[in-house]
Amino acid sequence: MKYLTMILAMLCVACSPADRSDGYADNAAARSAVHADGKTYAITGGTVYTLGAAGKIEHGTVLVKDGKIAAVGANVDIPADAERIDASGKIVTPGIFDPQSQFGIVEVGAVKETRDASAGDSRFSAAFDVADAINPRSVLIPVNRIAGVTRAMVSPTNGDKHIIAGRGAIIDLGSTEGFIHRDAAAMFAALGETGAEQAGGSRAAAMLALREALQDAKDYADNTSAYASNQRRKYALTRLDLEALGPVLAGEEPLVLHVERASDIEAALRLARDFKLKLVVSGGAEAWMVADELAAAHVPVLLNPLEDLPAHFETLGSTLENAARLQKAGVLIAFATGDTHNARNVTQAAGNAVANGLPWLDALKALMLNPARIYGMDQDVGTLEQGKLADVVVWSGDPLELSTFADQVFIAGRRVPMVSRQTMLRDRYMQAIRDQHAMSPGYIKPMAL
Repeated sequence: MKYLTMILAMLCVACSPADRSDGYADNAAARSAVHADGKTYAITGGTVYTLGAAGKIEHGTVLVKDGKIAAVGANVDIPADAERIDASGKIVTPGIFDPQSQFGIVEVGAVKETRDASAGDSRFSAAFDVADAINPRSVLIPVNRIAGVTRAMVSPTNGDKHIIAGRGAIIDLGSTEGFIHRDAAAMFAALGETGAEQAGGSRAAAMLALREALQDAKDYADNTSAYASNQRRKYALTRLDLEALGPVLAGEEPLVLHVERASDIEAALRLARDFKLKLVVSGGAEAWMVADELAAAHVPVLLNPLEDLPAHFETLGSTLENAARLQKAGVLIAFATGDTHNARNVTQAAGNAVANGLPWLDALKALMLNPARIYGMDQDVGTLEQGKLADVVVWSGDPLELSTFADQVFIAGRRVPMVSRQTMLRDRYMQAIRDQHAMSPGYIKPMAL
């Protein structure tokens, strides 16, 4: 671990302080460019996929002003002071919304000091709120936002003994101030193999523990005064945990439940019916087997389109056609790879879903609109429509093609500097190759080996 820490430290200083935009060094210019942008922008000439009522607009214009979309269409009046961005021959879409990530709470998976995603042995579970630990200066954020990821649900993971992981927060990836769009946006928990492991080895024990928690929270909500005066029995969870579950039981906050096997999904649906929960299935490797039941219950699924191998017994039914089959059955789907370091690769995963039967436009929606709908944020983001926050991406080509890149990214109307620590290191060493004498001896010598 000592040597790993030394390597990480060396990587952090690989760029000079004046060059870095990853938040480890003072880079006020790059950060202020993202956070404070009062300009008006006119993105013109591109093929605009609004994902809203206007649909596809050829040679369209997206007008961005005061952080919001002021107008979208083929014939938009452009103010004289607007900065024009030529998107001719390119595609313009809403930004990507990652529905389950660890942005800002996990930096290096192998270094425990950089992991804040789980409560571990804490006595708290449902009350655990990742918002208090999010680092908006994480190196991972600029790497992914310049690839079109503009907004994300930052979610906790289950610790060593908790069925309920805690609450997630929705952030935008464009600022270090006011970056939390919505705190306590969802409750996360696990059943299936993960839940069974934490409950002593059985799925039945995991379900029993979750039911007990929900029943206790309901009893607490109905008898708060009696509990405060010590006239109520003790509960399995702490007072803060019970209070945190209140919005879940009231249907105000979704319960995102990690389940993979078809039978576990059916058990989760029964639980949701019993407690009238707003359920979201996460994982869902075998969700296609119970697609009709999910559609009838209006339960959405967060899935990885690339999941097709039986890595666990609960994923024996994995298939690349999962997304297509769910969509055809009427299930609302959203894509999440689970790889925060490379969340940007979700576009490639979406492309594979298209190759296996999912309509192209539905794949776009699963990246951009559907996560917003699932978390009740589609009034703010997810489509390019007047009045919504201007999360906009200009793509060099088809967003689902592997060779396509984001040319311009806007987050809440702020034009994102298209730089990250990775691009700066690339540029530094590309320059060293082109002109060795432009670098100090420390950079020249390795090139001669």
